[in-house]
Amino acid sequence: MPKSNGHYSQVIQHGGLLYLSGQLPVDPLTKEIPEDIEKQTSLALSKVELLLKESGSSINNILQIRIYVSDISIWEKVNSVYESFFGEHKPVRCIIPVGQLHYGSSIEIEATAVL
Repeated sequence: MPKSNGHYSQVIQHGGLLYLSGQLPVDPLTKEIPEDIEKQTSLALSKVELLLKESGSSINNILQIRIYVSDISIWEKVNSVYESFFGEHKPVRCIIPVGQLHYGSSIEIEATAVL
């Protein structure tokens, strides 16, 4: 399980559910953030997938996704990557435009999944 960068848990399991903390598109090795939103989206989603695998679950067990974006105008690009990533699986979803995100990221993704 990747270590968190602050005083929080990456994942908490309770009652057969997994609650994942928000994942920023920060590369775990280089600490860099990709410039374009498609790569940021892909990286954040892959971090969600890694946390689920480390917890014994998978993306097909995601019940809900919450996506925070710095600018709603990037939504179509985010949605295109999201759709390719999930394929036929369609968790319930909430898109929240929030303005500036930590480290200058354009996206943050959190999820709730079945263990």
